[in-house]
Amino acid sequence: MPADRTRRTTTPRDAAEAAFKAATTKPAELPPKPPTIPNAKELVSLRIDRDILDHFQEAGPGWQDRINEALRKIVGK
Repeated sequence: MPADRTRRTTTPRDAAEAAFKAATTKPAELPPKPPTIPNAKELVSLRIDRDILDHFQEAGPGWQDRINEALRKIVGK
C-alpha cells in the first residue's frame, strides 16, 4: 500500500449512515433575538473584588449606577 493512501476507519455502512443523517437532519435554527428596548438595562452576573464593591456601596443606594458610570468613563462613552 502506498504511503500517501490512508486506511478508512469507517465501514461503508457507517459512511452511508453518516451521509443519510447529514442529508436528512434539519439544521438547528437559532432562536429569534428578542426585540431590543432603547436604553434598557441588562441583568448580568459579575464577580467584583470586595474592596471595589465596598468603595461603590459606601455612598449608599445607587451604587450600581455609579459602577455603570465608571465603566462608561473607561470605555469612553
